[in-house]
Amino acid sequence: LEDLQDAFDFSYKLHYHPGRDHSRDPQYAQQVQALQAKLQTLDRQRREVVAQMQQILGRSETLWDFLQQELGAWHERQRRSCLGAPEDTCLLQLQTWFTALGEGLFQLLQLLRVLGELRQKVTYEQDPLQAETPLLETRLKEQLTCLLQSAFVVEQQPCMPNTPKRPLVLRTASKFCTRARLLVHLHDRNHRMEATIHIDRDPPKTRGFRRFNILTSSSKTVLAGDSSREGLVCNFQYLTLKEQKGGGSGKGNRGSAEGPLVVTEELHLITFTLAYAYCGLELKLETSTLPFVIISNNNQLSSGWASILWFNTLSTNPKDQQFFTTPPPAPWPRLAEVLSWQFQSTTERGLSREHLHMLAEKLFG
Repeated sequence: LEDLQDAFDFSYKLHYHPGRDHSRDPQYAQQVQALQAKLQTLDRQRREVVAQMQQILGRSETLWDFLQQELGAWHERQRRSCLGAPEDTCLLQLQTWFTALGEGLFQLLQLLRVLGELRQKVTYEQDPLQAETPLLETRLKEQLTCLLQSAFVVEQQPCMPNTPKRPLVLRTASKFCTRARLLVHLHDRNHRMEATIHIDRDPPKTRGFRRFNILTSSSKTVLAGDSSREGLVCNFQYLTLKEQKGGGSGKGNRGSAEGPLVVTEELHLITFTLAYAYCGLELKLETSTLPFVIISNNNQLSSGWASILWFNTLSTNPKDQQFFTTPPPAPWPRLAEVLSWQFQSTTERGLSREHLHMLAEKLFG
């Protein structure tokens, strides 16, 4: 395209002089016809390029639909693995797919910018670059935004090192860790990517809901390893929680029976925020952990873990902090499956039909 329009532009400036008298120049009409033919060739090529980009964007939207399905399946596997199910939660394959689609879309973005520069040099009436490239760029940036927002995931849910089989139950003053990953492994090494975490940034409007502070550092610079296997990871370790006691809120001020929820049914969220920039595109990416329970002593661990089992078995909304205001009953087949996972995660062997039948008789008579 650049060669075609440079040739057209040179001929246009050399031969096209509409204000002069060309009655004595028999070649002028031929030169104008040749110039018109060059313009038609340039216009045809521009329309072909625009059509190809539209086709590629259509294909990338189809790919994105498939990736969303795969990502949704991974999220479900992660929830099940938190309950002890033997699920594969490795992100390397998803990261490969997300990065490949991201590379293609960012290459298209760079091509669109080059087309914009060509349009600045040469344009004409009904120029397809004038009419179509702004729409293509808007559509492309929407795709990139959706891709990058979904690509920011919590790879490791909050967990205390001394209870690895029971994630999502945290104790105040005890250390815990959590980790997020950006599956699109593309970054600008000159741009410092900062990730921050917040707990209960939008807390439920529930009377007596406890508020907490995250002690130690709540921000980290995202480091990229040399290999794609390492990825773009923000790993928060050695975090601790401290309850806020001021303002009449918190367990110490409201009393154990004053709030609508007991401590072990109060659900909290940690939100990761990442300032991302690449190829001139700047975005604020966010992702949240699964809801977790905060206890103050080990006597509450079993009850807190029961809440985590119930929530992840039955909730259809992974951010529903109000779940236990009206908790639904669990169908026995689903609960039996979760109980079997619990045994399998600890003993490497699930429960047989006879075991589950015995438990059902204990529960239901």
